[in-house]
Amino acid sequence: MQPAPAPLPVPAAPDWPSRWHLLIPASIRNTAAALGLWQNPIPLRPSDHLAQTLAVLERYGWCRSLDFSPTGRMCIRGAQTLLEHTGHVTPHARQRAVDYMQHTLRMDGVAMAFHAWNDLPIRTFPQVSHLLTASATTARNHGE
Repeated sequence: MQPAPAPLPVPAAPDWPSRWHLLIPASIRNTAAALGLWQNPIPLRPSDHLAQTLAVLERYGWCRSLDFSPTGRMCIRGAQTLLEHTGHVTPHARQRAVDYMQHTLRMDGVAMAFHAWNDLPIRTFPQVSHLLTASATTARNHGE
């Protein structure tokens, strides 16, 4: 029997993007990166994106009902939006991560969208953490 592979390091939550990063459209950032004038982050695969989403929520705080709260907290979808907007995940990999979250919820008997599930008044951060961790594990087991 082979030993289990060592767990991969959890991607750190990125720093809050600068104003320039938020103001410059992705197409211009990508052109600047192609010319060597800008360094884009390397987009993550779905399992690492889910782990990084959890790291973002742990660093900046979790909330329900708002993608971004006035105090800087985020829901799951808000954290994913931050990571996609800053280049840490591609739209395709983000959608695959969403598919894994939906699969995990279905396995737990939940038939609602993850963002609606996140917004329920009874939701707690440990439950959100479990969803992201279980979904990341499933994605990693499927090679993503």
